[in-house]
Amino acid sequence: MKKYWILIVLFLIGLILSGINPHDYFTWFLEIFPGIIGLIVLTFTFKKFRFTYLTYFLILVHCYILFVGGHYTYAEVPLFDWIKEVFNQSRNNYDKVGHFAQGFVPALIVRELFVRHKIVKTGVWLSVLTICTCTTLSVLYEFLEWFVAIASGQSAEAFLGTQGYVWDTQSDMLYAMIGATCMIIFFSKIQNKQIEKITNNK
Repeated sequence: MKKYWILIVLFLIGLILSGINPHDYFTWFLEIFPGIIGLIVLTFTFKKFRFTYLTYFLILVHCYILFVGGHYTYAEVPLFDWIKEVFNQSRNNYDKVGHFAQGFVPALIVRELFVRHKIVKTGVWLSVLTICTCTTLSVLYEFLEWFVAIASGQSAEAFLGTQGYVWDTQSDMLYAMIGATCMIIFFSKIQNKQIEKITNNK
């Protein structure tokens, strides 16, 4: 149990640090809100359905990506401003890191749910449906951004973070799909071993 408490403490530290003098609190709240909801859901479901430690750890990593984006806004993360200058890029691409994670980490969650609840048998269809589910979640998130922009007007500009890129929405969804695909290719075997371990310990 100690290792799970460490993850919660690290989450709270990251959340608090991100909330110290952020770019603006409206954008900060919008960006970190999914992480807070995730913590609540995972806490209340922990005893009933405990994910593998790999899944919890990478959820924390994803939350830190959210915290950094919330603190600076995705268009103004300093490291990626530096990368933009060094490689002569036209925009700050930290948001693409966020959308890659938006596909990669949910793929861990979705695949584990599919396997452990025996919704889909292992094989090609498990991979295809995991990627499709995560891509759909990315589409729904883009809808959410759209609705927030309509509801809040100019104040949502930092939340959207398009930076004038006309294909921003489409590329965001593509990066999420790539993230989900990378998870399937590189982490499926590791996840299978952890799933086997956690199910055998029950």
